[in-house]
Amino acid sequence: MRQLLFALALAPALAAAQNAPLRVPATVDTLPNGLTLIIHEDHSVPVVTTNVWFHVGSGDEKPGRTGFAHLFEHLMFMGSQNAPYPQFDRLLEAAGANNNGSTTEDRTNYYEEGPSSSLPLMLWLEADRLGWLLPTMDGPKVDLQRDVVKNERRQSYENQPYGMVNDHLPKLLYPAKHPYSWSVIGSMADLSAASVDDVKDFFRRYYTPNNATLVVAGDVKPDDVRAIVKKYFTDIPRGPALDRPAPAPFTVTDTAFVLEDRVQLPRLYLNWHTVKGWHADDAALDIAAYVLAGSRTGRLTQALVYSGEIATNVNAGQDGKRLDGDFSIVTTARPGRGLDTLRTVIDAELARLAADGPTARELEQARNATEASFLRGIEQVGGKADRLNAYYYQTGTPDSFQADLDRYKAVTAADVQRVVKQYLRTNRVMASVVPQGKLDLAAKKPVTQ
Repeated sequence: MRQLLFALALAPALAAAQNAPLRVPATVDTLPNGLTLIIHEDHSVPVVTTNVWFHVGSGDEKPGRTGFAHLFEHLMFMGSQNAPYPQFDRLLEAAGANNNGSTTEDRTNYYEEGPSSSLPLMLWLEADRLGWLLPTMDGPKVDLQRDVVKNERRQSYENQPYGMVNDHLPKLLYPAKHPYSWSVIGSMADLSAASVDDVKDFFRRYYTPNNATLVVAGDVKPDDVRAIVKKYFTDIPRGPALDRPAPAPFTVTDTAFVLEDRVQLPRLYLNWHTVKGWHADDAALDIAAYVLAGSRTGRLTQALVYSGEIATNVNAGQDGKRLDGDFSIVTTARPGRGLDTLRTVIDAELARLAADGPTARELEQARNATEASFLRGIEQVGGKADRLNAYYYQTGTPDSFQADLDRYKAVTAADVQRVVKQYLRTNRVMASVVPQGKLDLAAKKPVTQ
């Protein structure tokens, strides 16, 4: 009885908490040199993370000079004037902190995470490689990291089963010279052609305070953070202003191609040009992907893997980037099955979803799963920091957490039905990767879709 009374007393508070907007409060400051500083104060655990986004990715490269953004991610760990290699890693490890970086089409990010006492060290190291990396850049460093990236490309593309398809898809989904028409890692030829002067010019143009956003989140006091950042970053000069024109509109040509690879089972890739992130249809396409293949009960998962037993797996996803977006369905056939059978089933399920939309239960499950995944991603302060940076770059408002969730809560069955009909029933790029000598297993381009 006592437990029941306690639960009844607690119920209004829980209901209020569930209805309260999700907030991750943050302050935004801009230094005279253009560096944006975002601070989120969270004293729940004595840890801190720094998360720097340089607003440059493979989409800022030029044909013939691809792979620079990712190559530079590697070079940023090769030491700077006051922290020569390998001091960056050693100093952080000694302080109980860790670090890493990543590159996408739109940005390159670097983060450090550790005890709150390590914040001055983190910020000093970040400032030193932003302001004083070029004096230490030389041919041997570039050659070393060039070879590392080439080997990474071999592991992820040339020697990875099904890997080479990722070299072909971007240039078929996007027109020549579009920022997304080449892979993030770049081509072997372009990596080989990169000179020290090319690398230095790339750094001078894009690795500047006014092209960066620094998030500091965790067990910190904002005034202390501002003082440390001002101390270490103020003397770094502003860089050139950057002009990033939006790509011209285009239409994908309906295309089918086949690659033979050293694989045991054929795999089918279906890709459509869609919309960029935060477009009005972006969330509905995410929900559609979940309805199709986001769970064991997904329509394609059931039709291909469990009920139909013609595929070993299937995945679907909307990739809304800063400038543009695309949607993909990828599935691997079971032994003895050809990809045209899988394509026929997929087309039938897409047609059914376009005609009838998702059920109320499918829509609720997709929304709930999306929200749960979202909340898991920001359980730790590092996840919050990266989202703050992403939201600031995408929307101009770092605390867009609730606005992001609201996009998915607002998606209706009619929205899902419409976006499937509008984007996934039009021209697409279809790739069949088949075992060598097994071209008969490839999917065939249908007469009509």
